[in-house]
Amino acid sequence: VILLDIEMPVMDGITALPELVKVAPKAKIIMASTLTLRNAAVSMQALSLGATDYLTKPTSKVGGEVALFYRELITKIYALMGRGLPVFADAKPEVAAPVAAAPKTVMRVSPLPFGGKLNPMGLHALAIASSTGGPQALMQFFGQIKGHLAHVPVFITQHMPPTFTTILAEQVSKASGHTATEAKEGMEVKPGTIYIAPGDYHMIAERADTRVVVRINQNPPENFCRPAADPMLRSLAQVYGSHLVAMVLTGMGQDGMEGAKDVVNKGGSVLAQDEASCVVYGMPKAVVENGLCKVVLPLAELAPFVIQQFEGAR
Repeated sequence: VILLDIEMPVMDGITALPELVKVAPKAKIIMASTLTLRNAAVSMQALSLGATDYLTKPTSKVGGEVALFYRELITKIYALMGRGLPVFADAKPEVAAPVAAAPKTVMRVSPLPFGGKLNPMGLHALAIASSTGGPQALMQFFGQIKGHLAHVPVFITQHMPPTFTTILAEQVSKASGHTATEAKEGMEVKPGTIYIAPGDYHMIAERADTRVVVRINQNPPENFCRPAADPMLRSLAQVYGSHLVAMVLTGMGQDGMEGAKDVVNKGGSVLAQDEASCVVYGMPKAVVENGLCKVVLPLAELAPFVIQQFEGAR
């Protein structure tokens, strides 16, 4: 695991990155930068050039911000080394205890009822939860989606700081051919639009008369995350019920698991990325091992499956 600063003398991080990838193609590279719009854009560019993850440096040398930085750094290193999650003083050991790395396995589509349809009565919304490795996975998924899903809204919670989600929305928009936007308070949900939870805010949806609107809030973090996938999935399950599909992509921890339970309880469907194609098999593993998934597929096969389901069940 290599921690690579973007801002360095002589050779900066974005110049050094391809050289590191060339000599150590199996290394996991975490880009570190201060939180600026330029550095967020460079960090996102680095992901497309072979970096695995990113980390924002604290602006102060003292206080809780530094402690949070080290916590995030240590957690990312553990996850990228395949050692589960470290145990912190305020963590529950049964959740955070390190686990031995297991061989990666490939799971495919589980048998589906109703002639292979998630819901023959129609699907009205897609929700996506992702974390480590998520930006790369989202670009691949939406690159395949291009020209499809214009009749439904899509909601994304990707664990990211502020500014980064602005850049992510731009990249998803280009990849998908649809309008992708950071969610703003009170936005009316429209078909063909992709709503991304803004950094440091949870994103939820609620009904307002005959409309569905987006709400954002700074309620306490869940699973040490804000934005977190659980509040998004809980709210969408209430709004869309059995007409919702939730997809859990690569990421550390288990954010999305509790929300996926709500989706299933309301009759919705949960999909997961398989272990072999994940950068970190944490979030998908949590929903798979809790028996919440109807389908588990490699990343490359998720988009064709989603297109077939949504366009075959209007």
